[in-house]
Amino acid sequence: MLLVTFESGDSASAYIQETGITWPVIIDEQHDLYNRYDMDRAGFWDIWGVSTWWAYLKQLMKGNVPKSSSGDINRRGGDVLIDNKGIIQFHHVGTGPADRPSVDSILWEIRKAQQQRKQGEEN
Repeated sequence: MLLVTFESGDSASAYIQETGITWPVIIDEQHDLYNRYDMDRAGFWDIWGVSTWWAYLKQLMKGNVPKSSSGDINRRGGDVLIDNKGIIQFHHVGTGPADRPSVDSILWEIRKAQQQRKQGEEN
């Protein structure tokens, strides 16, 4: 696993410490990787639309206060799953901050890629 962020070094370090992730982190302040995976700038309503406010409200109801970003808040995020051969198995570009695939859907893609690899090895 690898985390790519456009946040500054201090913000990235705070996120790593807060979440306890142990995989490598790449800081992409120039947005080179984001651009290569079509994660361009989002429009105002993508960022501040109903789904974002609903996601923030749900977090507030759980007692979590959304943190402000020091980076480009208009940049789309996403998830890219690349197998050990460098083949993209899953590519999701978010329409806004609240548009994230579920963990279950990402795990399903991982299992699917593993099965395909196993079938390829058997043939």
